[in-house]
Amino acid sequence: MDSRARTDPPDALLAPGAVAGARTTEDLARLLRELRRRDARRRGGAELTYRELAAATGWSHGIIGGYLAGRVLPPTDRLDVLVRLLGAAPAEQGARATARDRVEEGRRQAPPVPPAPTSAVPRQLPADVPAFTGRTARLADLDGVLDGNLVGTGPRAALIAGTAGVGKTALAVHWAHRVAARFPDGQLYVDLRGYDPRQPVDAGDALAGFLRGLGVPATGIPAATAERAACYRTAVAGRRLLVLLDNASTAEQVRPLLPGTGTCVVVVTSRDALAGLVARDGVHPVHLGRLGRADSLALLRRLAGPGVPAGTASRLAERCAGLPLALRVAATPHFAAELHDRPGLDAFDAGGDPRTALRSVFSWSLRQLSPAGAGAFQLLGLHPGPDVDPAAAAALAGVPPAGGRALLDELARAHLVEPAGAGGYGMHDLLHAHSVDLAGQLAGDVSAAALDRLTAHLVRTATLAAATLFPHDLPGVTGESTVDTPERAQRWLDRERAALVALSGTRAAVELSRVLWRYLEVGGHYRDALTVHTAAAAHDDADAHTNLGAVHWLLGEHHLAEVHFGRSLRGHRTTGDTAGEARATARLALVHERLGDHEEAAARLRDALAMYQAAGDRHGEAAQLLNLGFTYHRGNDYAKAETQLRCAANLFAELGDRRLEGYALGNLGAVESLTGRHDQALAHLRQALASCVAAGDRGGEGSAHGTIGAALHRAGRHHRALGHLRRALALSRATGECGLEVETLNTLGDVLLATGRPDAAARRFAAARALAERTGDRHGLAGALDGQERSAGRHLSTAHR
Repeated sequence: MDSRARTDPPDALLAPGAVAGARTTEDLARLLRELRRRDARRRGGAELTYRELAAATGWSHGIIGGYLAGRVLPPTDRLDVLVRLLGAAPAEQGARATARDRVEEGRRQAPPVPPAPTSAVPRQLPADVPAFTGRTARLADLDGVLDGNLVGTGPRAALIAGTAGVGKTALAVHWAHRVAARFPDGQLYVDLRGYDPRQPVDAGDALAGFLRGLGVPATGIPAATAERAACYRTAVAGRRLLVLLDNASTAEQVRPLLPGTGTCVVVVTSRDALAGLVARDGVHPVHLGRLGRADSLALLRRLAGPGVPAGTASRLAERCAGLPLALRVAATPHFAAELHDRPGLDAFDAGGDPRTALRSVFSWSLRQLSPAGAGAFQLLGLHPGPDVDPAAAAALAGVPPAGGRALLDELARAHLVEPAGAGGYGMHDLLHAHSVDLAGQLAGDVSAAALDRLTAHLVRTATLAAATLFPHDLPGVTGESTVDTPERAQRWLDRERAALVALSGTRAAVELSRVLWRYLEVGGHYRDALTVHTAAAAHDDADAHTNLGAVHWLLGEHHLAEVHFGRSLRGHRTTGDTAGEARATARLALVHERLGDHEEAAARLRDALAMYQAAGDRHGEAAQLLNLGFTYHRGNDYAKAETQLRCAANLFAELGDRRLEGYALGNLGAVESLTGRHDQALAHLRQALASCVAAGDRGGEGSAHGTIGAALHRAGRHHRALGHLRRALALSRATGECGLEVETLNTLGDVLLATGRPDAAARRFAAARALAERTGDRHGLAGALDGQERSAGRHLSTAHR
């Protein structure tokens, strides 16, 4: 070894020359790591871990790692916090801030670096806006944000704010296409629907879409929004990405979507000024006003062509109040000719009111449609979901499916609808509001007939989709459809879920409850399930009471579950429906199990098993073998549990139900873990996790993660257990499944206790106890009380030492 290396002072990298020589993120990261080592030497202890730094700053572990590894350039304010935390003197802090700015400047001037061949490169921007006109000053503002001239120490981000229809999205999309080449790692886009009368896009759902676009597999997407945001920041760290967040309504909807790296540029559009984003997050405001007279005329000429007389174009521009949306809808030769022929259109004169201008333009644009097209636009206001596909449009209009596509194509040509992906069409929220207003003017019998046709179509397609996903629940359901594969069925149900839930307020409630119960449970859509099943139970339907009781059970409301299962049992016995009685009996048994009465639970499950066997229902038989195995496991009768669970797994495999085969193997893995067969247990549990992820079963996925965590803990692999348990806890809270949350909190307490953290363990046990007492979960309560006692004993033992 070269002896000179050993004689260099420990702080050589902290010398002024080394700092002045920093030119890359890697150089800056080396300076930070040396500060971290020096801080440890001064304190006479170990270097601060990523976890400790994250706790001290409130940042994610991933972003801390990115800063210290040189993958991410810290923003100036974050660099200041980090170097102060690592013991830098004021002069050292200033030198590093200068070095950081030098790195940033060098990166801006460097040629674009192509993305790694293995990286997913999202190209999510909508198509560029045809005939974009004007906005020179605002485009320059956005260029300034891109170049870093108009932002402070926060993210490079701009907020385009302005009134409805003023062209915020058009400006953002046009500018994004203009600069796309400067973002070799891709462009992300989401319409947050912040002002849509329908359901806005949740930040967590937007993050999931971004993560998929960035190449993160479904199994790697966390359940909780905060964890998704951290994963997203890690995924974009150091990448040159453009992120377009369209139609935001609140700062809270936007903040989780802001990257933590200066290599990304964000553009937000909103009708609101979102002062919190500007003040707290350093987002640069770009106010967008209406088009001036010259630009309005120029846009009209580009859209309508030279054939529009100058006087007509002038009046049209004036009456559209400088709103590009109104100008685009109005700029057809027929519209302009009618305005020229009928100059006294008083109703169209908006007096400068943008909202009146838009309504007038929309109304006159409808006159240029065919009667069928205009009628279709009016009928679309009856559709309760965010998007409409050709089949739904055809049902509303009472025409064949091909006719539905033709109607939507006509509306798209008139700029009244636009493609929304996956074969659907959406509307600007102002257009949708106008459509709803017009639908309210329909004659009662016309409206009722159209809604009946739409409801029949949606219920029929939902039935076919559910039968595709869960054939054992809906045997004998067949028919040609566009939802004949699990992927298509899942996509259709996810897209139409809001519309189907809204229809539960109609007489279709009972049928929707019967068809959707498994889809809603497996997807973790418990609140939607409550809405659907409550509406159906109001019709005193016995199956609906079973479905409603099941949701209450999942939410930890065990006494309510018991009430509804009892009503279901009485109803089925009155009608002689043995299959319904068997299902209600089995569900009631699970309430007894959760309330701690394992013997009663097992007795009722044996009754249900006998009913399914007598009816020749092998899938129902397998389900009760699974439930019995789980109940025996909870009662500590592991030999009986293993026998039942192996039988259940074999029968589900024979029937081709991979999801429930995974459930049986997961429960079998839990028993094997409890009896010391850790490798066998983990193999079965990983198989269970994979089957639940493949089926999109979030509750099952959470349970599998929780059981894997418990098995790893029993095997002495505590730190690996923590990751699975945190994932299980996030999933339990995302779905509202209280039983899983209690069990996971207790296991987390056990792991923390085993790793010498009795105070942290006590907090988990206390949370589990409070939730178990609220829900009546006796099994979970017993575990929490035992954990609290052990935590107190361990704390006293430690204190005495």
